[in-house]
Amino acid sequence: MVVLALSMGLVPTGGSAQEPARPRARDLGVAPGIFAPGRFNAITDVAGVKVGHTTVIEGDRVRTGVTAILPHEGNPFLDRVPAALHVGNGFGKLLGVTQLRELGELETPILLTCTLCVWKAADAMVEWMLARPGMAGVGSINPVVGETNDGGLNAIRERAIRPEHVRAALEGATSGAVTEGAVGAGAGTVAFGWKGGIGTSSRLLPPSLGGYTVGVLVQSNFGGVLQVLGAPVGKELGRYAFKGDVEDEKGDGSIMMVVATDAPLSDRNLERLAARAIMGLARTGSSASNGSGDYVLAFSTATGVRRAVAAPGDTSRASYMRATEELANDAVSALFQGVVEATEEAIYNSLFAATTVTSNGRTVQALPIEQVREILRKYGIAPR
Repeated sequence: MVVLALSMGLVPTGGSAQEPARPRARDLGVAPGIFAPGRFNAITDVAGVKVGHTTVIEGDRVRTGVTAILPHEGNPFLDRVPAALHVGNGFGKLLGVTQLRELGELETPILLTCTLCVWKAADAMVEWMLARPGMAGVGSINPVVGETNDGGLNAIRERAIRPEHVRAALEGATSGAVTEGAVGAGAGTVAFGWKGGIGTSSRLLPPSLGGYTVGVLVQSNFGGVLQVLGAPVGKELGRYAFKGDVEDEKGDGSIMMVVATDAPLSDRNLERLAARAIMGLARTGSSASNGSGDYVLAFSTATGVRRAVAAPGDTSRASYMRATEELANDAVSALFQGVVEATEEAIYNSLFAATTVTSNGRTVQALPIEQVREILRKYGIAPR
């Protein structure tokens, strides 16, 4: 679900705010790796995971939004999932991660938004969480909110995110197909000099390798030298970091990557899984520049590794002892392969799906699909 916040208020829409529809990477024959995607080729192929967007469009200067990732159908505070963080380059304002690293668990949905709206989004999510059933008496909560800086296309100092935008993203989150491109937290982002945004992909391991699913969602807003399955698309199109002079555009920006899996992983192996997403990022042409915030958050939805919160006053042994079933170290390599593939494809999808946006006195063009087709053909990658 996408909700457009226009100057006249919140307007729910049944699909994407982008017209006309653009192809996903796989529609052009760009299918990284060896494993097949899940049904929707999205993070929501991991059962229980939901995604919601609020796209905020106000006048001719504000293009921003919120994207919410819910780990399961229940209350994540009361039924916590193990989680981990990997930092590729730490130029960012990722909220809530010291506790996440210390305890190795997630107790709220994950929100993505713009840099100067992180704290407003966090406050709104805390209010939303505290009002949920079973939360009476809760006196501490750790909201996890990531960001990229959309200040080129968005009047970022206006800090346009409001509580109703956050609630709409959380309450409108659904399973199934995920809208991509210039929506939600990707409304005003730029990647490789082209319009970036939200992208997602998944991989389904064969039964012989566990049959697990791994999904990735990205908020792309970074630079570098774009390549697609090795084809030097950025160079061919004449738009890339350091073109002409090292004082030119230096590939700065950020990317948030969220990884979900139904494999029973502890926070230790989730951190190892998150680290492999950086390899998928690198395949697209990023070099993780000085000014880039490159973050990966990973969590497992497997019921066998969940961490239920004991009821107040419950001092029974069952309240503080947990039995878990965890995938062995020797069994995680296929997941590592899957997350590299899904991250690479999610980034391509964020670019392919995005449309040209004019706002805040600037126009950022969408990646030119037909020219990309020709470049792929030139380098022996046969697009459809």
